[in-house]
Amino acid sequence: MKDYAAIEAAAREAGLAVRGGFQVEDGDGVPELADGRAARTVILLGNVGSSLWPAFSASAELHDGAAHPLDRWTRQVAGLVAEQMGATALFPFEGPPYWPFQRWAQRAEAVHPSPLGLLIHPDHGLWHAYRAALVFGEMIDVPPRDERPSPCTTCAGKPCLSSCPVGAFSGSSYDVLGCAAHVASAAGIDCKRSGCLARRECPIGMNTAYVVEQQQFHMAAFVRSRESGASWRPT
Repeated sequence: MKDYAAIEAAAREAGLAVRGGFQVEDGDGVPELADGRAARTVILLGNVGSSLWPAFSASAELHDGAAHPLDRWTRQVAGLVAEQMGATALFPFEGPPYWPFQRWAQRAEAVHPSPLGLLIHPDHGLWHAYRAALVFGEMIDVPPRDERPSPCTTCAGKPCLSSCPVGAFSGSSYDVLGCAAHVASAAGIDCKRSGCLARRECPIGMNTAYVVEQQQFHMAAFVRSRESGASWRPT
């Protein structure tokens, strides 16, 4: 049965969390389905805090030594959910061109761009991510969008901008090369072992911060992507 609760249950069993959804409108950039039908509903899958870590950390993909373990695991588990639910799965790591996941996320939930470039959630802060989108050719009832404003608008101190050891964030730009060089150096051991210091200084959602092992996984992936010249998306 294609209802929101059933999709939530299937996603949870796969190690993912449903992150809201929306009815497709002109300008959303959602492709038609392979059978030619128009997309009618999008439901996003991802994680809140370390909700996916138990499943992913036990997966073959993390331990097989091949590249992009999280993307490969996501494709497998989200693909199974899509197959169960009769949907098409799209992923933020497909491309270029890439699907507009940040736009879709803002259609689905009360998330807003933060000074670090990541989307901030009023409850989860910067500790969440979108891993896949399920696209349906049917109208599925989804919860109304939470309309809370960005917590950044009332954050006077903005510690995320002042705490980076190399001043990589200006609020409007990100010195990705300077950041990567710092994390890869001996001086950047705190960020490498415990996660981005600027991200950790955000006062919103501190109780949902990624566990240390997940922080280390993402920072190591970031350094590898810069060393190889590959594109990188913060997660």
